[in-house]
Amino acid sequence: MNSPLANESNTVDGLLKRLEQLNDVGASLSRQRDITRLLEQILLAAKTLTNADGGTLYRMLDDGRTLRFEILRTDSLHIAMGGTSGKAIDFPDIPLITESGLPNDKLVAAYAAIHRITVNIEDAYSSADEFDFSGTRVFDERTGYRSQSFLTVPMRNHEGDVIGVLQLINAIKPGTHEVLAFSYPDQRLVESLASQAAIALSNRLLMTQLEELFEAFIGLINLAIDEKSHYTGGHCQRVPMLTMMLADAVANTQEGPMAGFQMNEADRYELKIAGLLHDCGKITTPVHVVDKATKLQTLFDRIELIDTRFEVLKRDAEITALREQLALRPHANAQAEAAIRAHSAQAQAALDADREFIRQANIGSEGMSDADIMRVRRIGSHYHWRNVDGVQTDFLSANEMDNLCISKGTLTTAEREIINHHIVATIKMLERLPWPKHLQNVPEFAGGHHERMDGKGYPKGLSREQMSVQARIMGIADVFEALTASDRPYKPSMKLSQALSIMNRLKQIGHLDPDLFDVFINSGVYRRYGEQFLSPDQLDEVHLTS
Repeated sequence: MNSPLANESNTVDGLLKRLEQLNDVGASLSRQRDITRLLEQILLAAKTLTNADGGTLYRMLDDGRTLRFEILRTDSLHIAMGGTSGKAIDFPDIPLITESGLPNDKLVAAYAAIHRITVNIEDAYSSADEFDFSGTRVFDERTGYRSQSFLTVPMRNHEGDVIGVLQLINAIKPGTHEVLAFSYPDQRLVESLASQAAIALSNRLLMTQLEELFEAFIGLINLAIDEKSHYTGGHCQRVPMLTMMLADAVANTQEGPMAGFQMNEADRYELKIAGLLHDCGKITTPVHVVDKATKLQTLFDRIELIDTRFEVLKRDAEITALREQLALRPHANAQAEAAIRAHSAQAQAALDADREFIRQANIGSEGMSDADIMRVRRIGSHYHWRNVDGVQTDFLSANEMDNLCISKGTLTTAEREIINHHIVATIKMLERLPWPKHLQNVPEFAGGHHERMDGKGYPKGLSREQMSVQARIMGIADVFEALTASDRPYKPSMKLSQALSIMNRLKQIGHLDPDLFDVFINSGVYRRYGEQFLSPDQLDEVHLTS
């Protein structure tokens, strides 16, 4: 092993410099959110601190009995595998226990993990009796490399468990190509780095587990909404995806009013969570209102009751005609009987026509004209029928009349207020949660997707200037998904051209953000979303006029 003063990096000044580097690395590791990049950063930092030519980072699998290659680097051979290299590592995992049930002490990485100690080898070829370096020899023969010095350090978390192994190969003397043994200061620095790295990795894994748990709870809420009404479950999944697609397009915009909008990974995660929770308040909405496919639907479609009443009236008309005919007996009067039959047929035809009209009015897919509304009211008051108690009563109840006279859609004013209340419930639910700093905007992002740019939206009547860009993005995503969705009980799905034509008008009247809508169109987000989630017959050509 070389002397602590054998090269400049082991002088007092050199060690102080490397300690500063170690501190900087530790701070950097604590800020890294991406686990793959974190692992890569750990290995590269260790190589830099020791001037190592190569290195490998192994990660302990959840079974606690297997090491897996995660990152591999050898500078002189220009080898970069795993991590952000884009090249997968195809080496087999390293078991800590052999098939015979004994510790796998012949492999140096396994030995370090099993015994939780650092292994510092000056020359692998002279340590062949102690460890199995046959794989290393094969690699060297194939590449012409000479694997000499090894420094293998277990990474232990705060509980003392080994979560990985850091292995460095061939310490290079600065300014030369000479391979040295890893010095004791090298070893101590890497052990310190491994300790910091293990804590950073454990913290990141813990944060990832908590995030996964949190998202799983969100998934449970959306599953509950989905189970309650399968018409809205898909919406809760598609709106977040479309929101992120549009947000990324806006962040990538280089020109125009939105050129200054940027998002980092934390911003993207915050918006993703807001998207997933944007309709969580629907868990409080009665299912018969959410699923109201026709005007008369409650727990069932009451059009069937009205159909029965029409049948009763038709039979009453037939019975009346038969009685009138019977009254002509015993003297036959063919002309009178023909008149009776004609009148009965006319009455039943009128009933059939009115019944078909009521059925169409119940669907609610088209707007009701004033004349149509008057006809509903005439039918409701003109006909009378004898109910199950034998009481002569109006053909349509007041509630049935009010529902059938809905001018647009299937919801009454009171039911629409119930539906609209879901956003109030969403905001109340989200504002009660103790959001951490990086998620503190979730209630505002999620709670603003029914606001309008002109301040005429709900529930707070916010104007464009009072809303975040993220909330306005979600508003566009929510409208587009609702227009094009094929799983709504009250309307058919729209083609792209029809949906975007409606949204273009909404932009012009101050409902949707004009700048964001332009990005939505110009970036082609609507079509990429359509190709992923819509049926082929919806993907027609779009030609908008300003």
